[in-house]
Amino acid sequence: MDGGGLLLDRRVDDLYRDALAPARARLKTVFIDANEDAKSLERIPEYVTALSQAGVRRGHVIMAVGGGVVQDIACFIAAIYMRGVDWSFHPTTLLAQTDSCIGSKSSINVGGIKNLVGTFTPPREVVVNPAVLETLDESDIRSGIGEMLKVHAIAGPSAFDALAADYDRLLVDRGVRLRYIHNSLKYKQALIEVDEFDQGPRLVMNYGHTFGHAIESATDYAIPHGIAVTLGIDMANFVAAALGVGTTAQYRRMHDVLARNYEPERRVAIPVDRVLAAISRDKKNVGDQITLILPDGNGTIQRGRYPNDARFVSACRTFLAELA
Repeated sequence: MDGGGLLLDRRVDDLYRDALAPARARLKTVFIDANEDAKSLERIPEYVTALSQAGVRRGHVIMAVGGGVVQDIACFIAAIYMRGVDWSFHPTTLLAQTDSCIGSKSSINVGGIKNLVGTFTPPREVVVNPAVLETLDESDIRSGIGEMLKVHAIAGPSAFDALAADYDRLLVDRGVRLRYIHNSLKYKQALIEVDEFDQGPRLVMNYGHTFGHAIESATDYAIPHGIAVTLGIDMANFVAAALGVGTTAQYRRMHDVLARNYEPERRVAIPVDRVLAAISRDKKNVGDQITLILPDGNGTIQRGRYPNDARFVSACRTFLAELA
């Protein structure tokens, strides 16, 4: 790489400063504190100005090193900077390695609304190095597992059940973890190749996210994204059974491993009214109908629109009350 910028998670730099020294020596480094505020639209000019002042131009490459927040920022900037530059991604979290690193989407927060704007800008290169996962704490591992659970549920009940059976090993066994990273990317790749721009089949990848994003927003992001998604999947399954779309049996089949993955976060208070308000303003809604990804009675994940009525609200309140 002859020139460009390095968007670097500050915590990753603290852990791997020596390994990152060659990249930092040849690229203008912009440090990012990886939190939801960092990927707000209001912060983007700060990063763009730093890259411009460093002389980053067309023909240069922006290298992103970090997790999903750094990825979103780099992907978005690569689409708009100088009307488009190349970027590469070195994901350092399990969540990014197992899900978000492929798919080319950026998601930027605006005015407190999560992921309101974004682009489709695929990176030139993605480098997955499982060795960096060794420095993650347990909640970061469970956050990544949450997205694994989502992808495997979409792949089908047998794929989900196999992952659930290996849950304990996923927490401690590097080889098992690598196998499920590969499987997750393989399953997601199949959807991307038929629907790169989220117009149809790929939309099921939002399974658990309507509820998960609402929980994140309602708790001021006290619950990590992948764990909020785990909660969101469990909530989606519960609501599906309550609405008659799915069954209680499907909810129970998946519940145990999902609950294990979010168990430590049950101590976080979740304001029910804030969750319901966030669901109501989700960008996927149409009129007074809520767009949800729910499992049917066979465990097939499907997208549909449902009334935001008393029955839906009651199901949401019941699920959240049972968490407390």
